[in-house]
Amino acid sequence: MTTPRVFRYMPSVAFLLLVLMAAAVPAHAGEDKEKPFVLVLDPGHGGKDYGCIGRITNEKTIVLDVAKRVGELVAKSCGDSVDIVFTRKDDTFISLDKRAAIANDAGADLFMSIHVNSIDLRSKGREKVHGASVYTVGLHKSEANLGVAMRENGVIELEEDYSETYQGFDPSSSESYIIFELDQNMHMAQSIDMACMVQTRLVDGAGRADKGVRQAGFLVLWATRMPSVLVELDFICNPAAERFLASESGREKCAKALFGAVQEYRQRFKNQK
Repeated sequence: MTTPRVFRYMPSVAFLLLVLMAAAVPAHAGEDKEKPFVLVLDPGHGGKDYGCIGRITNEKTIVLDVAKRVGELVAKSCGDSVDIVFTRKDDTFISLDKRAAIANDAGADLFMSIHVNSIDLRSKGREKVHGASVYTVGLHKSEANLGVAMRENGVIELEEDYSETYQGFDPSSSESYIIFELDQNMHMAQSIDMACMVQTRLVDGAGRADKGVRQAGFLVLWATRMPSVLVELDFICNPAAERFLASESGREKCAKALFGAVQEYRQRFKNQK
């Protein structure tokens, strides 16, 4: 009796390679691509709102230039891993609620509002006060903090129907700030961490005096739904500080400080999105 011959199919080497390559590719490789970090840069004021005015320049001009420099540094260093969104890229007036809406609509991971500080013309020593400070939203812990918040929030008076838009909020009334006692910011811890990073770099890298990390009732921060900080680079009412902020080197130092803080923040919280 003849034993039946068994035939076995022997796949080609090329076919085996294709099978192995296909197995090595995850089933959802396209879906696993990490989403870019969304950074919103908010140069304060703009257009008809000059912000603080010095002898040789003004707030809206300084902060727009610094914000653009930060954007350029981030783009060169991070490429497609970071999406940069500006609330304004030119000399345009943008309302506070619109600034917050831009950040919320973009699904931002971090919101940074950039400003320059000053004090009242009648204040003694206004030409000597100097230094950077970084704010997170919260209760104003002192009259000084309240004063800064009132000045920055006062921009809403340039908007039409601001009372209706902000539900009767009066930026000049301390009683209106009770609103901040009724809202819990779920991103407070990360906001404070970011504020500390910015403050440290403005002091160590940009050579600004340390005015500290603070909390105050800023409308633009309160309305955002992500970790948010408001940066006061220095006091424009101080002639030396104004010259620094008006110079190319001064603005570049400030931009590098903010950029460094963004990089540090991304590294620390990259797994907590």
